Amino acid sequence: MTTADTVRNAHAQPVSDTSARDLEANAVYRKVLWRIMPFLMLCYIVAFIDRANIGFAKLHFITDLGFNDAIYGIGAGIFYVGYILFEVPSNMVLHKNGVRQTLLRIMLLWGVFSAGMAFMQTSTHFYVMRFLLGAAEAGMFPGMLLYLTYWVPLNRRARFNALFTASIPLAGMLGGPLSGWLMHTFEGVAGMKGWQWMFIIEGLPACALGLVAHFYLQDGPASAKWLTPAQKNIITEDLAKSVSVKKNGGEHSYMDAIRDPKLYWLSGMGIAVLVSTGGVFFWLPTIIRKSGIDNVMTIGILSVIPFLIALIVQYLNARHSDRTGERRWHVAIPAFCAAIGWASLPSVQGNVPLSLLMLTLATAGTLGLTGPFWTLPSSFLSGKAAAGGIALLSTFAGLGSVFSPMLVGWLSSTTGSLAMGQYYFAALMLFGAVTLLIGVKPEALVKPAAAK
Repeated sequence: MTTADTVRNAHAQPVSDTSARDLEANAVYRKVLWRIMPFLMLCYIVAFIDRANIGFAKLHFITDLGFNDAIYGIGAGIFYVGYILFEVPSNMVLHKNGVRQTLLRIMLLWGVFSAGMAFMQTSTHFYVMRFLLGAAEAGMFPGMLLYLTYWVPLNRRARFNALFTASIPLAGMLGGPLSGWLMHTFEGVAGMKGWQWMFIIEGLPACALGLVAHFYLQDGPASAKWLTPAQKNIITEDLAKSVSVKKNGGEHSYMDAIRDPKLYWLSGMGIAVLVSTGGVFFWLPTIIRKSGIDNVMTIGILSVIPFLIALIVQYLNARHSDRTGERRWHVAIPAFCAAIGWASLPSVQGNVPLSLLMLTLATAGTLGLTGPFWTLPSSFLSGKAAAGGIALLSTFAGLGSVFSPMLVGWLSSTTGSLAMGQYYFAALMLFGAVTLLIGVKPEALVKPAAAK
């Protein structure tokens, strides 16, 4: 029986059989969710804390090491040079060799390099360690999005993607207070600075998680002993239905992704969301400090608020996107909101409540669109094209993140203000939303059946 026959027969089932099958499928995907998502989220929370904790460390090491905002911006951006160089190869290796080997390599290396940040003494040390951290982490984010396509059909994927990308606001909620507490509590212990202890303590858990991943995860449903044969069949059938409506059911090649103009139109939004996310994590502590708060622990506690609201918005937006099957406006509207938040920040600097409100709008808008956005490549690509396309889109996004922290750092050092950088973030979010709406038409996307 062909894939098309399977799809027709599925639609021809009696209502009672379909309902029973839907209930069984819901139970299967809940089982998948609870088995793999908490661990994937934990891994990415640790990864994102290690990537972004320089935002808090900056409050002290920039003075201790004689750096300025321009040097800081270069170091923040160089992370993405290593990230870009190894991102596509890492995702192709994951598609070939599986997630267990890939995560073991990624997490062991990034844990070592993250902890090694504690021992930098010059700007060159800073640049080299940030480059190595980016190279080590390359493939983590697109790899996990690709991994989810092995388990979850298109009509359920936005919520799974949103749950995974919820790791980003959770990292902000946990990382801010943790980093502030570590820097405050461990200052001077064993003759070391608080920011040095922060890098060590927050970096090394990644090594342990890499080892756990190798034994805990499976490369796909076929090797999952915790699924019954019937449950594996449900996942296989649902994934086949997702693929059957793309390019006459054929699996796409990597060259199909490269030749598809929609991927390049999507890159405008990809650049915007990654740059804006970096703007939140790299500059949020500084923005709160400039609003009138100086204590690093208080800054850490206040930083929870924007991420908490973002977490709620992210989930609700993704759930509504899955229920309606609509993707484009579920990305564009939060992007417009983020642009308003960024553009409003300079006018409220010095006012703590209003600064937090605009930071929350920028953060919630930026992170709230991630679930629907990262389903878009797999709405028109499959197989190797999905693996390469997701990584290629993430790579394009990373290009903007190489230069943006450098530009914002230079603008801050030159003007003595973050205002121009905040206007830049706002303009990028507007640009991303417009390019998405113009270049990716709704008829070009597979509209999944509404999730039950």
